[in-house]
Amino acid sequence: MSKNNNSSALSEKDMRARLGASISFGFIGNALFLAFGVICMIYYKTYSGTSIFSKILEATAYIVEVCGFAVLVFSSYLMWSSVRKRKWTKLGFSAYIVLEALMMIFELNSYRLSFYAPYSLALAVIHSIVSAAVCFSFLLFDPHNTKFEAVIIVCSGLILGGMFGNIMGIRIYFSIIVNALAYTLLFLTVKKMLEKGDIEIDCYGDALNGTDGYSNVFFDD
Repeated sequence: MSKNNNSSALSEKDMRARLGASISFGFIGNALFLAFGVICMIYYKTYSGTSIFSKILEATAYIVEVCGFAVLVFSSYLMWSSVRKRKWTKLGFSAYIVLEALMMIFELNSYRLSFYAPYSLALAVIHSIVSAAVCFSFLLFDPHNTKFEAVIIVCSGLILGGMFGNIMGIRIYFSIIVNALAYTLLFLTVKKMLEKGDIEIDCYGDALNGTDGYSNVFFDD
């Protein structure tokens, strides 16, 4: 959709400001998810059913998770309302938020949920592959920027590496930590690149019209 067809919508300046806020909140939300994973690691290393410390850690983990989920939902809302097209990026990011929240709930309740297998290799592999695919979809922000491509490759590779935690006998929280670390790095890097002018995100999506590359081959909107 071109600028001419959006005269009644937000101005480009407002859309860019809203997108910048989305990236900032995305960074904060993923940092909170990262903190959740670290808390889980400490929780399971020191767990005792009668320990007050364990109960405090569990309560803290829930608080951090809820705050992270709320911040990322707001980030997703801002993204949906600030950029045109990029359907797969927006859908993928929304699905990622829900997936991570569910994984965290299952992880903390795994002693009470018989169907959840925190050491499952299949779960770790699926979690990493889906998350890496979502990360890859962020290429639509600026699909022909080689610096940005390198960032996406590094972050996607880091996410895929998270599945190897299961091979080392670590619970799924390891994959959650690596996932959150990669997305925190992604959003922080996009934020810095926007500030330095190293990336140009066309909020109206006009640059995607009639172009070759990722937008047509992998993510046909």
